[in-house]
Amino acid sequence: MSARRYLYEWVTESRLFRVYFLPGIVFQSVVIAGGYGTGRELVEFFLKSGPAGGLYGMFLVTVPMWAAIFALSFEFARVFKAYDYRRFFRNLLWKFWPAYEILYILLLLLVLAVIGSAAGAVLRDSFGIPYMLGVLVMLVAVGVLAYYGSRVIAAFLSWWSFVLYFVYIVFFIVGFSKLGGKITANISGGEVNPTWALSGFKYALYNLGVIPAILFAVQYIETRKQAVISGILASVIGIVPGFLFYLVMAGLYPDVLPAEVPAQYVLGVIGITFLLGAWMIVLFGTLIETGTGMIHAINERVNSYLMDKRGTELSPAMRAGMAVIVLVAGLSISTFGLVPLIAKGYGTMSWGFFALHVVPLFTIGILRILKPEWGKEFWERA
Repeated sequence: MSARRYLYEWVTESRLFRVYFLPGIVFQSVVIAGGYGTGRELVEFFLKSGPAGGLYGMFLVTVPMWAAIFALSFEFARVFKAYDYRRFFRNLLWKFWPAYEILYILLLLLVLAVIGSAAGAVLRDSFGIPYMLGVLVMLVAVGVLAYYGSRVIAAFLSWWSFVLYFVYIVFFIVGFSKLGGKITANISGGEVNPTWALSGFKYALYNLGVIPAILFAVQYIETRKQAVISGILASVIGIVPGFLFYLVMAGLYPDVLPAEVPAQYVLGVIGITFLLGAWMIVLFGTLIETGTGMIHAINERVNSYLMDKRGTELSPAMRAGMAVIVLVAGLSISTFGLVPLIAKGYGTMSWGFFALHVVPLFTIGILRILKPEWGKEFWERA
């Protein structure tokens, strides 16, 4: 059997892959566009604390937080078979779960507005393709993936993650070969600003909103041990590309700090412009991944409602149609000036996710996991 065929069967058929790696790959796929695709987020939340301080924030705060939250969320989803956010938060927040939905939809519209605009800009600036054509390509791609549903979405996210990892590894190898001395010197210099802990906490919090997009990939987990291991692996899988990117940027500290798009700045400074085209293609694919994952969470929520109330499911055409409608709505709000309004409240939304997800999960969630029958009739009235 060829290596390519073996890898294909492992991704599409292996239970080991679905249980332990798929949730992490879906997380990494959905989080990257807003988490570290351009590098600006890594600068804001980590590198500004100093090369060493950023690593402290990344590995002493963000990764452990993600691991704990994912492990507990995956176990909660397993216990209550809550593989969409409607079921998940009805079991966690009782009748107050719509508060989470409002928060998620606000985040979704903001993210779609940003990545839709970015998709058009990436193809225009990198390949001379008209802006609206780039937006249209993204819209069609998301619609097609939504039409085919969870299995195809999981396969696409998985395969694109392999492509992304390859490009990031090449980027790191070439970058380290040119900046290895500066990277080592800047990190060993030990500059640590006291902001590292709070920044790492905010970064972890800032990305919690993508968890609804992961839940469909958790359905293969059968035991508590699997949930914990999968949660830990998800945090590692999600951070590795960002870590490789961060190390290269650390070699250009502090000059990289004011760069609007650090990825382009780094590629230009170290003279590996041959990677720029591949980088932009991968970045465009991550925009599709993020849009698809977040919209799929909405489709799964609507499908859950239809199953409970009418015993029917969303048809593929309805899934695609809803994806296009939601994406167009997200793109449209930017024309009404709502993006700045929502963006200003993004910090508030992050704290909202903390209040509506993390706090209940580590209190009510743990109690319900340990005693699933506790107050069962009460929760079923949600």
